[in-house]
Amino acid sequence: MILSLKKLVTASALGLVTILGTSEIASAQRNRDDRRDDQKQQEKTRKEDAKREQEQVRAEQQRQAEWAKQNQRMQAEQRRQDDRNRNDSRWGNGRWDGNNNQNSNRYRVYRNGSYYNTDRRGAELLRQAVNAGYQQGFQAARNDRNNRRRVNYSNSNIYQTGSFGYQSYVNRSQYQYYFRQGFQRGYQDGSNSRYQNDYDGQYQYGYNNNGSMSIIGTILSQILNIQTY
Repeated sequence: MILSLKKLVTASALGLVTILGTSEIASAQRNRDDRRDDQKQQEKTRKEDAKREQEQVRAEQQRQAEWAKQNQRMQAEQRRQDDRNRNDSRWGNGRWDGNNNQNSNRYRVYRNGSYYNTDRRGAELLRQAVNAGYQQGFQAARNDRNNRRRVNYSNSNIYQTGSFGYQSYVNRSQYQYYFRQGFQRGYQDGSNSRYQNDYDGQYQYGYNNNGSMSIIGTILSQILNIQTY
């Protein structure tokens, strides 16, 4: 009886050791599996981060390429406008500079082969159209950049409508044209990666005027090209 009891105790002890050993082996295996899973997850995260970074670089390169093309088109159009003005003897010598200190109340703008006549108030409204377009374009670009949307000013409903701030005193199509001219330039400044959200200097086409964006005067004059007669 005593011998049988000893055998039983020995067998129980061996079984316990076996169970404990098996448990430790299983725990060690789980730890190894967990480490492998962590390593796989870390590697996956690194690859995803690298992919996102590459996509951002490509998007920025595409954005700059698109703006370079648009810049070339706008500059070419401006050169054509300047050439028409130099070659057209019907233009007077007085160029509207955006102030109200001129004696004449007759203004006209030459666009697409035709003259559009207006007065001082109409000239001021067209000036406001360019500046309002610049402000709206700048804000639209910042929103697109911050939300990582594809940069394209023509997708904006405000640009497509072109009537933000419109007053019926001037021709709607004229207002829309100059609003969109300002919008394009504001959008370009707002989407340019050189200018961060806290940038407070002069941009390519505008500047920060006490917290409000305004288009540069020389750019405004080039776009409007309004003269007295």
